[in-house]
Amino acid sequence: MTEQQTTERQTTERVTALSNGLRAYVLIAAMWIRSTMAYRASFVMTAFGNFAATGFDFVAILLMFSHVDALGGYSLGEIAFLYGAAGTAFGLADLVMGSMDRLGRRVRDGTLDTLLVRPVPVLAQVAADRFALRRLGRVTQGLLVLAYALTVVDIDWTPLRVLMLPMMVVSGAVIFSAMFVAGAAFQFVAQDASEVQNSFTYGGNTLLQYPPTIFAKDLVRGVTFVVPLAFVNWLPALYVLGRPYPLELPQWLAFLPPVVAGVCCALAGLAWRAGLRSYRSTGS
Repeated sequence: MTEQQTTERQTTERVTALSNGLRAYVLIAAMWIRSTMAYRASFVMTAFGNFAATGFDFVAILLMFSHVDALGGYSLGEIAFLYGAAGTAFGLADLVMGSMDRLGRRVRDGTLDTLLVRPVPVLAQVAADRFALRRLGRVTQGLLVLAYALTVVDIDWTPLRVLMLPMMVVSGAVIFSAMFVAGAAFQFVAQDASEVQNSFTYGGNTLLQYPPTIFAKDLVRGVTFVVPLAFVNWLPALYVLGRPYPLELPQWLAFLPPVVAGVCCALAGLAWRAGLRSYRSTGS
């Protein structure tokens, strides 16, 4: 077998594995959705509760603006734009990959072993486990705030700025999803590190709801060059708003979120495979 044939075979195997994983994820998620919709009143109440709980974050911002006209040089509409973009992206990632923070519990009690013996990718099983449709409340809340921002902020719309909106949300969701996977991979070693993972995912979402001008420059550098949270909304959103970039960064960085998302997925995949190989059963 030639080197080209070997490469083609490996590519085919990867595509097949990805296809099988997506199919398994959809089937498992659909099972949990059917289970959820069997009690529709309960679903509506929990989804509304999720919507209301996440909405308190924006209520806090509204309360701040009842005493000030600007925060870090940004108006309420501009901060609502940052909030809505980050909240929607994180909500989508939390909906799709939010169950990854349960991995540490499975590692500790040995129930991960049952997933390893099934002919389905472990990542798909863990991500789709207990798929929580109620998390649509967070997505809805983020979209509503984003829609409000678009109605009150005076934006000089161009074709690039229009395309930046869906690109920013989708790329941000992928970046957050990669962080969920990387955090889960760390739990193979730490076993009880869900709070560490949450500090980068839920904590990162809270961080991005506010403008970079209110944070220390070292923190802004960290979330730009180390953990690339700035590419979720800060850099593309500031391009849309026509605001100056933090750290005097070049404007073309606003177009890099898809590239950053791809790199994050590749690194998260490597971390996941390394963590899975290091797993040792509890023996129970």
